[in-house]
Amino acid sequence: MATNNNNNKKKKSKKLFEFRLNFTPKNIFLWSIIFLIMLFIFMSARDLSNLFPEKPLSGLITDVRNGKVDKIEVVGDKLLATYTDGKVYTSIKESQDSLYNILTDAQIDPNKVEVEIKDTSGGTVWFNILSNVLPLLLMVGFFLFLIRQARGAQDSIFSFGQSKAKLFSKDHPKITFADVAGVDEAKEELEEVVDFLKHPQKYRALGARTPKGVILVGPSGTGKTLLARALAGEAGVPFFSMAGSEFMEMLVGVGASRVRDLFNTAKKNSPAIVFIDEVDAIGRMRSIGVVGGHDEREQTLNQILVEMDGFTPNEHVVIVAATNRGDLLDPALLRPGRFDRRVVLDLPDLEGRRAILKIHAKGKPMVRDIDWDKAAKRTVGFSGADLENMLNEAAIQAARKNKTEIEFSDIEEAATKVKLGPEKKRLQTDLDRKMTAYHEAGHAIVTYALPNMDPVHRISIVSRGMALGFTLIPPQRDRIHETKTHLLEQITSMMGGRAAEALIFSEMTSGAANDIDKATMLAKNMVVEYGMSDLGPINFGPTVDTTEWGGRYMMDSKISPDMQSKIDSEVKKIIDKSYQKATSILSKMKDKLDRVAEELIKKETLEGEEFEKIVGTKPALAKINS
Repeated sequence: MATNNNNNKKKKSKKLFEFRLNFTPKNIFLWSIIFLIMLFIFMSARDLSNLFPEKPLSGLITDVRNGKVDKIEVVGDKLLATYTDGKVYTSIKESQDSLYNILTDAQIDPNKVEVEIKDTSGGTVWFNILSNVLPLLLMVGFFLFLIRQARGAQDSIFSFGQSKAKLFSKDHPKITFADVAGVDEAKEELEEVVDFLKHPQKYRALGARTPKGVILVGPSGTGKTLLARALAGEAGVPFFSMAGSEFMEMLVGVGASRVRDLFNTAKKNSPAIVFIDEVDAIGRMRSIGVVGGHDEREQTLNQILVEMDGFTPNEHVVIVAATNRGDLLDPALLRPGRFDRRVVLDLPDLEGRRAILKIHAKGKPMVRDIDWDKAAKRTVGFSGADLENMLNEAAIQAARKNKTEIEFSDIEEAATKVKLGPEKKRLQTDLDRKMTAYHEAGHAIVTYALPNMDPVHRISIVSRGMALGFTLIPPQRDRIHETKTHLLEQITSMMGGRAAEALIFSEMTSGAANDIDKATMLAKNMVVEYGMSDLGPINFGPTVDTTEWGGRYMMDSKISPDMQSKIDSEVKKIIDKSYQKATSILSKMKDKLDRVAEELIKKETLEGEEFEKIVGTKPALAKINS
């Protein structure tokens, strides 16, 4: 025990010794400021006269004449008088007068009171020096601190023109092409870039030159940034990453200066790769007018154009850019010689989703019988980011339930949560629950009766997001082409909820608002964009957003009022026919509609298998959907 105590004491003394030696210039400056402040406070505290009440000099002379004063201390221009009763007062005299002359002029014997004179000349000098120098030191130290903090954030006033690109070295966590799935064609394009950088002589022998730029275009979450990180891991060359918005500042000329600094740095470290994320922030199409819409952004874009393909050769530096708005980019930026390759990333297909799920499942304890094919079919329309988020939500769901492994039911719930949002327990009356049940049952029954619609996967009256209930009908396969028949059946399925409300309750509710909105936009697309109406194969205007997030339809102003009226009539005709068809189906299958609604009120959620037990197995899909 004694030995351990000695060792502990040695360790403590060693730590103390190490602490004492840890004096950096920053710490020395800080302790010097603290010492000066404390010294200033101490010098100020030495003047004790400020602590006592003040008395006029005439009153003090009268008290001396009357023998009430026992002692007077002279501290510069101040008199500190101690009375016989122990009280202390201060008085102020003229600096050129002495206490001896003051008492003599008042005809008082100077020996009548004890006088003590204190020399404060040295302290006064130091006090004056500190009072003048200390505020200046504090101000200088404050500004140095601000500049140092700003420099740490790469926003120093001395580095406005320097690029903020991050250099990824071999010390960073390595991501390779093996960690990327679902975008095989894009991987092949980037693998060639890696081969160009590693074996340039092979291509030079055939007269080929290294591609100067590769632009990745695709929806959010499809893996553009992940591909760039994999490219950094595979290439083994310096990799500079920078966002497009980081070029821009409120000061004019900073963006162009940062572009020059970035390319100069990359050239010095060539062969190298420069990655610019969200390039549309600076690469948008320039204005056609005399004065540009944003001079600073256009100067930055012009500098990028010059650096990528100007008179100065830019060899062994490959520019990789990513954007989800490729239609907004300037044509001069996309031409060969700058971005030679345009790689389009799309949502992963069935095989891609299966591979992505297996990659993200690594490191997560899964039960052995996970059906990844079923999970991939269940997630049609999911991006790579959605799939990663889904498995993460599944892991959280399993941990919340104190499970040791992730089950397929957790993945199923996570997929629904990612698509529609978390469950919400809303207080509903029995009538509200009944209306919601018939509404969702109407969707399911109409979908079941239509030959080209996919089978119902799940029906629920549990609120998620803004919806009081939902009917999931995921596609059984990835669709490349949409037929008129299938689109009309989709609209009919959407009308099933409103038709069920009218059939059972002879009433209409606001619950069908989202269905009507989606059906109307899809019908407008069929007429205006797809040419699937009696008006013929004519495009009458911009496309309409029919995604799950909705959108706004804008008709081309060049269309005549008469044609506008015809388009509206065609849209109404499609909606009316679909609604009538949905009503007819539900009228013929009212007994099954009632049974499904009753089960929904009891259980709240019905899986596809439970639904088919009530209504029977769905007939085989039409040939066009096989």
